[in-house]
Amino acid sequence: MPPDNLRFGGGASETVLHPIVLVAMLIAVALIFLLPRKYVIWPFLCTAFLVPLGQSLLVGGLHFFVIRVIILSVVVRMLVSRFTSPEGIFGGRLGTLDIVFLVWAFCRALAGVVVFSFDAGALVYQAGFLLDAIGGFFALRYLICDDDDIYRTLRVFATLCIIIACCMLFERVYRLDVFGLLGGVRAVPEVRNGSVRAEGPFQHELLAGTFAATLLPLFFLLWRDGKSRFLAVLALIAATVVVITSHSSTSVMAYGAGILGLCAWPLRRHMRLVRWAFVLTLISLHMVMKAPVWFLIARIDIVGGSSGYHRARLVNDFITHFGDWWLVGTTENARWGATMWDLCNQYVAEGELGGLATFLCFLALIYLCLSRIGIARQSVEGDRTKEWYFWILGATLFSHLVGFFGISYFDQTRVSWFALLVIIVTATAPYIVKVPVKHFARPPLRHPKPAYSSSFARLRSKDVLVTDRSQLRTRFS
Repeated sequence: MPPDNLRFGGGASETVLHPIVLVAMLIAVALIFLLPRKYVIWPFLCTAFLVPLGQSLLVGGLHFFVIRVIILSVVVRMLVSRFTSPEGIFGGRLGTLDIVFLVWAFCRALAGVVVFSFDAGALVYQAGFLLDAIGGFFALRYLICDDDDIYRTLRVFATLCIIIACCMLFERVYRLDVFGLLGGVRAVPEVRNGSVRAEGPFQHELLAGTFAATLLPLFFLLWRDGKSRFLAVLALIAATVVVITSHSSTSVMAYGAGILGLCAWPLRRHMRLVRWAFVLTLISLHMVMKAPVWFLIARIDIVGGSSGYHRARLVNDFITHFGDWWLVGTTENARWGATMWDLCNQYVAEGELGGLATFLCFLALIYLCLSRIGIARQSVEGDRTKEWYFWILGATLFSHLVGFFGISYFDQTRVSWFALLVIIVTATAPYIVKVPVKHFARPPLRHPKPAYSSSFARLRSKDVLVTDRSQLRTRFS
């Protein structure tokens, strides 16, 4: 049965904030205002990923999760810099992808309000979503401005992954989640087919494993940089540990997709052929298979006990019930079949929660990222270091795209997705060619210029100062 208040409402009826979390939150807020901008990424990401999402303040019936408090703190600092910095908040770096992201967020929020007939609970829920999405994305846009910021962000992620891996390994051995002792997540992990599925500070073990799996290519980039190789090696090991301890096929698939993307480096000049070959293969399989081609998902079971058939049915119902969700999403999906309320597919979730406009905007975000990476890599062709840089970003994006087939991001994992979008925008910005604006010649004047205009120009060229037009007439009379 679907849980009560699946889309909005419910939640904790009182503040759930452990004293340790409260102290950590206050320290993080202080550091956000006191540290130089380039170091603010440390308290921002550490608080986002090491504090369980269930830790929240209840103010006037509104839930302010710790991550929302941190986002609001960064937003306040952004507004202050708007008036104190000569370059403003973003220095004119907002572009097409930023606009598409805003349209995606507003379309999804508007659909969530309309589909529930402007219910007050839906308004509050979607306001929280906008704060998480727009606030989180543009906070990262403010904190990640150049390549140095990108590598600093990777070092933060590497440190976090090592800490989470140690905690999840402890959870796997002793069947106790140390983050559950704080509150906000389960203290006792789930066990399936005799195997413990550790989740760390995340809301689900699939999200924990996918978080680490999608970071694997970025840690390889950190290793190639050469300045933090020891940290990068530890992070690569930690990411593998997190994927193993989460014990989920989705995590393993995303992990394998990242490795496959890195190994496809020799094919970088033939990706158009690879893409068309993949599409034609899917079409051919769809024509010869007894079931639709998306039921191949049902055959994926890497760790044992996976619900691949549920995910295949989820995609099938998403396609066959297009008329139910295309406008503003739907609330009827729970009646389409058993557990169809469980939207464990990011693509399906975008459509059923936000309608066709939201779904297309989400695909447009992916297309823009792939396009920017492709253009940037081609512009630096011959420079293997830079080519690897952009190729690894593409492999990371590919890892996320595979992970989206098995889970939808609904906790702090969204921050890692937003961080990747920002990293791609920042890294590719210097290599995106902008079309120059055409300047058209002025039409000829209807009346001829005064006779003294050329003489006046000669006077200006000789640094003769004429302050009164009457003096000019007298001089040439």
